[in-house]
Amino acid sequence: MFKKDLDLEKRWSKLLKGMEELIGKKPNDLNGVLFLIGVQELGQGNRNFSKEQKQDLMHIAVCRLLSIDGYYEFVGRDDEGWPHYKVVKPLRTTGVKEQEDLLKEKTIAYFKELELENGGWEGN
Repeated sequence: MFKKDLDLEKRWSKLLKGMEELIGKKPNDLNGVLFLIGVQELGQGNRNFSKEQKQDLMHIAVCRLLSIDGYYEFVGRDDEGWPHYKVVKPLRTTGVKEQEDLLKEKTIAYFKELELENGGWEGN
């Protein structure tokens, strides 16, 4: 494993541990974290979501995370309060591992941003 990969995995593990301390349960994987970010971005609290809504929440999370680097842009909320994004520039990744690592990096940045706004979890 390369040093960069090892560093990312250490920071990712620290994020998951911080989330476990915060919510009382460690997310199983990246998809679990994306779901939680989607719920956060929706801003309507945690409730029962249909399978389709869970997929939509993870899509919202991906759009929000990739908006950090300008791949997506927030365009507004619909009548039910769901956020919508538009593609600004194409994402150029070569494989699943690279995409997953990019999302992990952006997830760590997202929680650092939340920490700056709200105090709390430390992601470094």
